[in-house]
This record gives sequence, C-alpha cells and structure tokens, in this order.
Amino acid sequence: MLLLRALLFLLLPSLALALTPAQQVASLIDPAKLATLAARGANPRVQKYTAQLHEARQAGHDPAQVAVDAVALTGMTGEAARLTAEAMLRNLTIAERLGCLTPAGLHDMRRGQSPTITLGPYTGDQLSVDHIIPFAVAPQLDHVIANLELMPLRMNIGKKDKMGSGSSISGNDSATRAGDSDAGTPCGCQEFAP
Repeated sequence: MLLLRALLFLLLPSLALALTPAQQVASLIDPAKLATLAARGANPRVQKYTAQLHEARQAGHDPAQVAVDAVALTGMTGEAARLTAEAMLRNLTIAERLGCLTPAGLHDMRRGQSPTITLGPYTGDQLSVDHIIPFAVAPQLDHVIANLELMPLRMNIGKKDKMGSGSSISGNDSATRAGDSDAGTPCGCQEFAP
C-alpha cells in the first residue's frame, strides 16, 4: 500500500503536465464547477488562470487562443464565450501592467492568492478581484468570470458598490467592458443569467 501511494505521488504531477494550457484554464473557469463554490469563491480562480495564461505565453502559446480554447472546452458559446475570453485577457494585461507577473507574484497567483503590485501608483498594494457589476447589485453574477476583474485593493475598496472600475489599467474604455450594457441581464448577456 505504501508503494502504491509513493507511485501515485510521483505520477500525479506528470499527469497534470499532460494537460494542455487550455485544459488547465478550462478547469478553473467551468461554469458548472464555479456554481458549486461559496460566495466569492471564484476570485482565487481569477488569480490562478491569469498565472496560467502568462505561463502559457512563456511556453510559446498565444494567450488569446488559449483563452478561446478554454472557454470552448467549458461549453460556453456566443456572447458568453466572447465576454469570458475578453475578461481573461484583460486580467492578464492588468496583471502585467501592474508588475504582478514576477516570480513572487506568480507564486502567489498560482495558489489563488493576491500578488503584490510592483509597478505604478499602487506599488505595494495587493492585486484583488473586483466584481464589475457589484455583488451587492447582482449576487447571481458572483461566479461569472466575465464579471470579475483584477484591480488594486485600494481602488477596489474605494469603488465600493459602484458599477465598473473606472480605471484604465487594462487600456479598455468603459464602453467595451463586460457589464456596461443595459440590455438583458446586468452584463447585457442572457447566457449568464442563472
């Protein structure tokens, strides 16, 4: 029995390495899995998939293609798929621009923890996960990846229950952000409604 445990211990890491980057990310963003989490339980997954997208890029993969493939693996289609992939890439850009993709930052992010920001006016702050459409306004969107955005903790605290971040860290204007449409559900997409 001890030998079997030792063998499993040695083989499990190699099995995880056999997954493609898209498969690794898909397991973090799968709506069926996210629906089983407690309130704000998806937040650590944002940190994790952002680190995985960066590591995929470092290994020579296109993060945009990894995001699109991961979303497809979860079965998402249409507007939900598009908004989710865009949010994932936006979070990668934010983490990069705030200097969080350092070895120490990636160490934290792989574990679902907030890295320390090393660039810009928020240097020294933690990189938190914000609900674009606040949890207080639409708790049903708590586990929707397209509604979750990385943001400096001080900015997040100052935002309170306001819609959107109002930041330009990702380089996107507010009209292109998930959550800024008035059509259908709060994020403008019926596919996200429970």
